[in-house]
Amino acid sequence: MSEDLVLSLHHVTSGYREGGIFGKKVYQEVLHDVSFDVRRGEILGLVGESGTGKSTLARTILGIVQPDEGEVIHYTKRPQMIFQDPFSSLNPAYTVGWILEEPLRIYGKYDAAERKRRVRAMLERVELPPEVLDVKPHELSGGQRQRVSIACALIRRPRFIIADEPVSALDVTIQAQILKLLKQLRSELDLSFLFISHDLNVVYQLCDRVLVMKSGRIVEQGSVEEIFDHPKEAYTRQLLSAAE
Repeated sequence: MSEDLVLSLHHVTSGYREGGIFGKKVYQEVLHDVSFDVRRGEILGLVGESGTGKSTLARTILGIVQPDEGEVIHYTKRPQMIFQDPFSSLNPAYTVGWILEEPLRIYGKYDAAERKRRVRAMLERVELPPEVLDVKPHELSGGQRQRVSIACALIRRPRFIIADEPVSALDVTIQAQILKLLKQLRSELDLSFLFISHDLNVVYQLCDRVLVMKSGRIVEQGSVEEIFDHPKEAYTRQLLSAAE
């Protein structure tokens, strides 16, 4: 039933047109016949080697890349994104308070007092102190910046988040803290996640189900237990072996 879903992809094929000889654009297909659902309240992992099409899939879901075939169906408003590198995704010229308030200013629904109240409440949700509002991103630690990035993604209260390698740049201790926070936010805010990662150990800790992508195709999908304990595809077994 659609009320149990936040996203469906049906036979999606997409790619890019890139510069070729004599200025003629050459079409490069990246995704091939991709179908899957994201269920309400779940964390769905997406794994595969670099260059296999994971980022193109995220851009296609966000509408940045238009599918050439198939359809992307959103059952909630468009998802927000948590990026791998918060240092490059947060505007270095502004304070954290300004950065968090800006999406609400653009939205135009709230007065200044309500915007500030929502910003402070979100900062508390991601377990950052109020003093952070007055500093700029470069003054924060990597873990604090990623918490601000998560707050930015959540400030408009979406129901669905795409997290693109959100802990890969962090050390193991901070990784564990951020993973715990994502689980907590999923429960508190009834969120669903598409969690993109090359780290199968992180996926095993966090995710409910897993998609395995190879060369732009979903070659296997199932629960974490099915994929990790009883992989069907040789490629999945290869990824698991490399992670051990």
